[in-house]
Amino acid sequence: MNPKLVLEAKSELGEGPSWDSRKGVLYWVDIFRGLVHVYDPDKSEDRVVQAGHYVSSVVPRKSGGVAITLQHGFYRLNLEEGKPSLLAGVEENLARNRFNDGKCDPAGRFWAGTMDIEEKSPFAALYVLEKRKAVRKVLEGVTVSNGLGWSPDKRTMYYIDTPTRRISAFDYSERTGDIENRRTAIDMSGQPGYPDGMAVDEEGMIWVAHWGGWRVTRFNPQTGKALEHVEMPASQVTSCCFGGEELKQLYLTTARAGISPDALAKEPQAGGLFMLEVDVKGLPTFSFSG
Repeated sequence: MNPKLVLEAKSELGEGPSWDSRKGVLYWVDIFRGLVHVYDPDKSEDRVVQAGHYVSSVVPRKSGGVAITLQHGFYRLNLEEGKPSLLAGVEENLARNRFNDGKCDPAGRFWAGTMDIEEKSPFAALYVLEKRKAVRKVLEGVTVSNGLGWSPDKRTMYYIDTPTRRISAFDYSERTGDIENRRTAIDMSGQPGYPDGMAVDEEGMIWVAHWGGWRVTRFNPQTGKALEHVEMPASQVTSCCFGGEELKQLYLTTARAGISPDALAKEPQAGGLFMLEVDVKGLPTFSFSG
């Protein structure tokens, strides 16, 4: 498998890809520039919407448009007008925190976690926005909340707090949205870089982006073993999701923030949007039902 550069975006912090199967487009964000991207692979066109400071995740909404996270809240966003509208606020009193990665579960709830902007202290948390627009905190003691995913049988949720270098698994109830029985599914302490975003395929394997590791790796969460990895032309691989008509295209976001000019000369495609043709079908992006 060879990664293909589909968009030379040179994003500062590309993140949060999600696939809208109804429209056949990929949404993703550039966090530091406050941009939501709408990439149409059939036309090889990318449209940019200015969403706001620290836009960190974007998901399709069943009722139309998208939902996003900004620094201190969940918002809906009209992609034509580009005006965010608040759904629920969190941590408004914590100036050193911001939202980071987010994703919807199979029932249409929007899960997203916060992070310490300085990436030092466990003062952040994981939240879930219900379809009736009530928000609840489900985890505390988080430093950098990141990747989320659900198993094909919808009984397990996976979660990354990046500095721990572990992928946690929880028993998950699709009916209630409750999680319990946290355990380590994958220990990445022996892997290059740090775990960032993730995607789950229909075989239940987890694809993990390596921040600072120049790769994406497919893991078996039942054994914790790495099955295969693909080297990337960018060191800071941030997240991934499955797209395309058959969900056999793995889209990957990358970043160039914090890389020196001399180092960037060795990875000129950093910050680009990439795609891998894979042999296994991925699970779909779930939409927010609120």
